[in-house]
Amino acid sequence: MSEKRDYYEVLGVERSASADEIRKAYKREALKHHPDRNPGDAAAELKFKACNEAYQVLSDDEKRRVYDQFGHAGLEGGAGGFEGVGDVFAHMQDLFAEMFSGGGFGGFSGGGGGRRQARGSDLRMQARLTLREAAFGVKREVTVHAPVRCDDCTGTGAKPGTKPETCGHCRGSGHVSNARGFVMFTTPCPKCQGQGVVIKHHCKTCEGRGAVEKSRKVVVTFPAGIDGGQRLRVPGQGMPGPMGAPPGDLYVEIDVEEDPRFERDGTDLVTRCHVSFTDAALGAEVRVAALGEAGSDDKEATVPLQIPAGTQSGSVFTIKGQGIPRLDGRGRGSLVAVVQVDVPTALSDRAKKLIQELHEELEKSKAEAVDKSEKADKKAKVAGA
Repeated sequence: MSEKRDYYEVLGVERSASADEIRKAYKREALKHHPDRNPGDAAAELKFKACNEAYQVLSDDEKRRVYDQFGHAGLEGGAGGFEGVGDVFAHMQDLFAEMFSGGGFGGFSGGGGGRRQARGSDLRMQARLTLREAAFGVKREVTVHAPVRCDDCTGTGAKPGTKPETCGHCRGSGHVSNARGFVMFTTPCPKCQGQGVVIKHHCKTCEGRGAVEKSRKVVVTFPAGIDGGQRLRVPGQGMPGPMGAPPGDLYVEIDVEEDPRFERDGTDLVTRCHVSFTDAALGAEVRVAALGEAGSDDKEATVPLQIPAGTQSGSVFTIKGQGIPRLDGRGRGSLVAVVQVDVPTALSDRAKKLIQELHEELEKSKAEAVDKSEKADKKAKVAGA
């Protein structure tokens, strides 16, 4: 008999590997050498058994400590092996449950263990919020149109006063197993559809389904700072589970209405600030649209903004702490004000004359500034020479 390979080498990890790294390596190697992926390959079957044996040792802290100190010799007497094929797959069942659910290789069974209680399906719905509601949060009652557990049979589907009977085909396990060479495959029982029980006398109210169609109210708390495209999970408000099993969850997709005053950019709010020509030229304190504070119903809330003289259209000013509250509760974003200078369109004759005079004065000032700059340049060149 050939000498056993080092367990760390079998899984392709270092001796200092963490428990999580060993687990991931085991999944990788087990899938790679699984007999169902390598039909008729005896070498792959041996490697598959070897990686299972290695994982049983390295995933156990005490066995791993003994192995690290004494090697294979320290595990003699059965500490490092599996008792049989059933033991291999019983060990793998929980590890691969998520990976193989709904298809893949099917379920693995070591010949023991009971039926896992099914959970109800999840429900999804959409909720539309205003920008203010999304910013500061809101508690709202939503209507869910979906089946609910039948009160007459408490969700079992059986006639009141009776109980579902254990399925004779699978003996209540909910699954049946079939051996295919080295692998034991598990599939849902065709008699009870994986429930482990059968109903002989159905509930008249729900006709054996265990649920009835009904509209119900669910209170959903939308946290401050939530945004469109995100979703909330409301535990236990989904579809009822089969045979009285726990219900699924309700997922609420968030949609936020457009606001005519603001554009949202994460936790920042962008708004346009209209200023007059004279305020932009001379500088002034203006009022900028804002959301205000939580609990305020003032839709015309504003905050002050000091704009300097000579402000151009398109200039951007940032007001910190006036944006959207952060979901983690750590303050608020900023209010970004984009200045738009409003040019007058309806002018009286006097206004036109004054503007013309202003234009001439500005041109004169501009020419003087240019002349002054040119003289300064010439003076600097002479000094440098």
